Amino acid sequence: MAAAGPQRDRDEAGRARNARPRDALGRPLPRDAAGEPTAPDDLSVTPEEALRTAQQLLDSGRPFHAHEVLEAAWKAAAPPERDLWQGLAQLAVGITHARRGNARGAAALLRRAAARLDGYAGTTPHGIDTAGLISSARALAARLEAGGAAGVDPAGLAVRLQIDPGR
Repeated sequence: MAAAGPQRDRDEAGRARNARPRDALGRPLPRDAAGEPTAPDDLSVTPEEALRTAQQLLDSGRPFHAHEVLEAAWKAAAPPERDLWQGLAQLAVGITHARRGNARGAAALLRRAAARLDGYAGTTPHGIDTAGLISSARALAARLEAGGAAGVDPAGLAVRLQIDPGR
């Protein structure tokens, strides 16, 4: 018999959904709190929309919310691009963990992001700066492993997803 715990929000199909409000870094808040707007569970975006929106969210210090947008693109992507989008989502989650002060978790996710993006090294799908993102993710992971999250200025967590965002 399973232990009684907090009930999870579920959609009509029984899939778990978390309707709790979230703060700017994606941490759950009490159900009656006013939280940050989040992406809907059924978000559907084109790659261009995903990149534009995710960049705006990253630039405004909301990497968790950028991850939600990138995750929607990952789930909708054709098989040849799924690792690309998953790597971008992991990069955003790595930045989220760094902003929350979790250096170990951040470094692990940033290294996973770089490994996923490695499969696209030397290419720029959708104008994505894969080489720059791989380098940035690995460098940030190394800084976090060496000095912890306290030594990383939030400004040092900024990334540009695309080489030419106007593409």
